[in-house]
Amino acid sequence: MSKTMQEPTFLILTALADGPQHGYGIITDAERISGGRTRLRAGTLYAALDRLQADGLIGADREEVVDGRLRRYYRLTDEGAAALAAEVDALRRRTEAAARRLAARPRPGTAPA
Repeated sequence: MSKTMQEPTFLILTALADGPQHGYGIITDAERISGGRTRLRAGTLYAALDRLQADGLIGADREEVVDGRLRRYYRLTDEGAAALAAEVDALRRRTEAAARRLAARPRPGTAPA
């Protein structure tokens, strides 16, 4: 992916990098990964899962019936892992550039060099 990945996509792929999960598991894991800052809604999640599956970034892993309800598990594909790795590298480069610039910034109360 050449453009920056949207946060819900990043969180979903990151959640699935740990292994197959069902929808509610992805929602709770994404919230934990984001430090509680992002909570995916079910409608948003399932629309994103459909899109990511169509894009080949995730796949259906298995289905099971729990309390009379169908629970579908999703897994990260090799393409999805590659896209997540590329995003992590891009984030790392941007973060390092910001850290370098902040470190070189004059401290308050000091004259610029």
